Amino acid sequence: MSEEINVVTENPSEDVAVLRIYEVGYHITPETKEEDLEKVVASLRSVIEEAHGSFIAEGAPSLTRLAYPIVTREGEKSTEYDRGYFGWIKFEAPIAIARTIEAFLKQNKSFFRFIVFQTVREDTRAKMKAPQLREVKRTDTIKAAPRRAEESAAPISEEDLEKAIQDITTD
Repeated sequence: MSEEINVVTENPSEDVAVLRIYEVGYHITPETKEEDLEKVVASLRSVIEEAHGSFIAEGAPSLTRLAYPIVTREGEKSTEYDRGYFGWIKFEAPIAIARTIEAFLKQNKSFFRFIVFQTVREDTRAKMKAPQLREVKRTDTIKAAPRRAEESAAPISEEDLEKAIQDITTD
């Protein structure tokens, strides 16, 4: 059984002609060969197309390390995944498509985790800003300060040192 999160809330009595923006995020099992990834994603795309969905944006699946291991069970066999191919698709489709996609993802053993949710058309991903470096122009050249006479003198005796400390603390 796949672990999934469903955030879609729909009213079945609404008209099927109403279009909404959806996004599906998914993890594909790491056992899937890289050359077969496109076939797996194409099967998901075909479900969206059959439901008269139109694509807005897509993130190609790439192998990522998971924050924590996910255990899936199929009958008596359980499998633990610590990585997977993560991808996403944003599309516009009738409201009935959310349940269709969810059913498809549950049946397809290549997807071990997924989420289908309603979203907005705009690009809402966080933008990475490169740190801006400020150029500082200096017109003056930095010169070393002249050394004071005390610094260049020979070592001071302990008596002189005690007297200097006494003078500083009594003022």
